[in-house]
Amino acid sequence: MNDPRLSDYLMHMRQAAADACGFIDGMDRTAFEQDKRTQQAVVMSLIVLGEAATKVMERHPAFAEAHAGIPWRNMRGMRNRIAHGYFDIDLDVVWETVRSALPALRARLAELTAGD
Repeated sequence: MNDPRLSDYLMHMRQAAADACGFIDGMDRTAFEQDKRTQQAVVMSLIVLGEAATKVMERHPAFAEAHAGIPWRNMRGMRNRIAHGYFDIDLDVVWETVRSALPALRARLAELTAGD
């Protein structure tokens, strides 16, 4: 990982995932559904996460391929669905992503960037 831009993308991914998880920390599903500000903050974090994942895939395809356990395409897909269908965001998917998928992703990203 000699390219500083790759390290930056991974750092942005780690930060966005941490932010999204932090925004809902201590909340239950009902509180999340009632808190538009938190919803928007989480959605923006998912956009940042997906955008950085897209940059890794486009500019560092060998790295993305070597780390196929990271759901690069899923993150890009979620970013695209949010950015291009903002009025159709499924809060169930957002909630489940942050509660279920992001903790595992954060652990994988931490392993990738442990030497940085």
